[in-house]
Amino acid sequence: MSSIELTDSQKKILQELVDLYRESETAVKGEAIAEMVDRNPGTIRNQMQSLKALQLVEGVPGPKGGYKPTANAYNALDIEEMDEPESVPLSHNGERVETLIVQEINLLSVHHPEKCRAEIHIQGSVRDFHEGDKVTVGPTPKSRLAITGTVDGTVDTDNTLIINTEGMEAPADG
Repeated sequence: MSSIELTDSQKKILQELVDLYRESETAVKGEAIAEMVDRNPGTIRNQMQSLKALQLVEGVPGPKGGYKPTANAYNALDIEEMDEPESVPLSHNGERVETLIVQEINLLSVHHPEKCRAEIHIQGSVRDFHEGDKVTVGPTPKSRLAITGTVDGTVDTDNTLIINTEGMEAPADG
């Protein structure tokens, strides 16, 4: 767990920087972050100064410049960087999403058959997911667990999907 305490706004901006940086692998312009988090570019510049002071962001000067997250940024957001993570398939409304990595699955209220929910933590942005969208996660590498359901909500500050599960399958080893 990180010892740096970030405000919700800082966390959202830093998470968006990490997401955009992963997509482009180049410095991210403050205007791009501002657009994604629906904030003024001046606000983003101010927040970036405080994130730089915390050593979570580095500025890249020049016309192709912008901001890059530091290794500390990943630690502050509790994102585990792995060289070659196992792939856990994720489908959104029937389409496989290749750009996102399922990081963690937490099952909530599994004891209640009609109200089982799951939190799906992903590396990448949840901005394209909306309430009611159909989602399938899995099968996972070891247990071959596959979860299907609908999106009940998203938490964009830590890229989490809240899923109302409609089905869970794991083949029995025979």
